[in-house]
Amino acid sequence: MVYDTYTLLKHINRIREEIGHETVEIDIKEVLFDHETNELWIITDDRPDKSAIIGKGGWVVGRLREELGIGSIHVESYSDFLQKEYRMNLSLKKLESYIKDNQNKLDYGTLIALNNLIDILRIKLENLYSFNFYSYFKELEESPYSYFEAEKPVAVVALSGGTDSSFSLILAKKLGFNPIAITVDPGTIVLPRQFKQNIDKLVADLDVSHKYIEVDYADLIEESFTGRFHPCGRCSKVIEETVYRYALDNDIPIVIFGDMLATGSQCITEQFLTIGEDIESGEDSLKIDETDKIEPTDVDKEIEINKIIRLNLPASLSVSKLENKSLTVHYNLNKFKGFGCPLLYEVHKKFPHMKKYSIQRILRETRSGVLEPGEALDLIWSFYNTG
Repeated sequence: MVYDTYTLLKHINRIREEIGHETVEIDIKEVLFDHETNELWIITDDRPDKSAIIGKGGWVVGRLREELGIGSIHVESYSDFLQKEYRMNLSLKKLESYIKDNQNKLDYGTLIALNNLIDILRIKLENLYSFNFYSYFKELEESPYSYFEAEKPVAVVALSGGTDSSFSLILAKKLGFNPIAITVDPGTIVLPRQFKQNIDKLVADLDVSHKYIEVDYADLIEESFTGRFHPCGRCSKVIEETVYRYALDNDIPIVIFGDMLATGSQCITEQFLTIGEDIESGEDSLKIDETDKIEPTDVDKEIEINKIIRLNLPASLSVSKLENKSLTVHYNLNKFKGFGCPLLYEVHKKFPHMKKYSIQRILRETRSGVLEPGEALDLIWSFYNTG
């Protein structure tokens, strides 16, 4: 079926009139239809045109999808793609520069994987608003060509069971990083059974090595219920430290996170990890810095500086939540509303003022273009359905 611009606009304007929306002039730049996935992409000139097609509460695009019998319709603005193009070019420049500067320091497997990432980044840039990760990897697997995989693991992926980390693991596997997935397990108050089901299924489907690392969150949980701080920041810090330690202990050079905000020149960075003995506790302490200018402090007897590559994989490709879901949906993972963390919801219930810090995080992702306004509203509304 062919969906031309003129026919679509007539259809959209009729729906707007029938549901009581005002008449507006809408500009559509391009229409793309994927027969295999039954998905329609409508590319508008700018965001106001996009909003007009979506309609209040998504009513217009919802009716359009039902009447055309299409699985899903994605409405994107060309101005947003220009921003993506700019960010991806920054990522490309940073990755190429990093490889050039470290050509003689990186092992062969790491070079293979990073060059594979550069390759898919270039292809996505060439197909700015028609690139589909699932279709691309499927065609690649069915062809005589595929990405070479490193002989031994060159990356650890922090896997929580959510869509961002799941997307990162799928991409790391497909791009030849030969990854090991690591899940920090503080118990069901932070890692529910549904998330573990996702994790176990995904690593089995991808044939990826995986390890749960149990971490004691008793102090973090106790302090969270004092209402003095938001739990997400400290939780993220514990996860980062645990994953970095695992990478160091197993001589794996890259740690991959599902961060979607560290785009462009921040998509890949060197992290200098300081391991020293804390005089007060007598235990090893780990400090993370992006510079190697680290001096011993009065709580360190001795320090050992190690270097790890941090790769924010979705951010390097300027991936949106929709792109993320269009790949992960093919792995039949459980779906969750909101952030899915029971601890966070309990904190919200006991201390409603904490919701504003969660909302700030959502708004940050919305401003960056990672989250659509409708998705952001759904997330915010989920907080207020918890009581």
